[in-house]
Amino acid sequence: MIDKIVPDFEIPATGNATFRLTEYRGKIVVLYFYPKDSTPGCTTEAQQFRDLHGSFSEANCVIAGVSRDSLRSHENFKAKQDLPFDLLSDSDEALCTQFGVIKDKKLYGKPVRGIERSTFVIDREGILRGEWRGVKADGHALEVLDFARTL
Repeated sequence: MIDKIVPDFEIPATGNATFRLTEYRGKIVVLYFYPKDSTPGCTTEAQQFRDLHGSFSEANCVIAGVSRDSLRSHENFKAKQDLPFDLLSDSDEALCTQFGVIKDKKLYGKPVRGIERSTFVIDREGILRGEWRGVKADGHALEVLDFARTL
């Protein structure tokens, strides 16, 4: 997918909005997929994107977090963590499937299907320029910011 145009999509977002990729042409879009609202790793990742939000904005970036959680869960998580960016609800897994982030994982020794923590950076023309899969939450936001600044 790197160096290919990302097909347009629209998906429900916090703030009673709809996120449409084509509406962000001219900006760098950072889509980060995470397993579940209000879990330790996902909270760390969201807080670090939050804390660097000003720097992302200066680099002409829009951040959006994506999980299968409901909009209600997203609204609570966003408010609790004071997140200045939208969270997208992919309850039907369409966007997760488009980006290939649903994986078989183990949780407490039991097999489960879930989101593999992954991030994608889409340039101003809608072309995928960066992807990270199997991400460790701590420090990842800064790595993405450093990459986005090169675009």
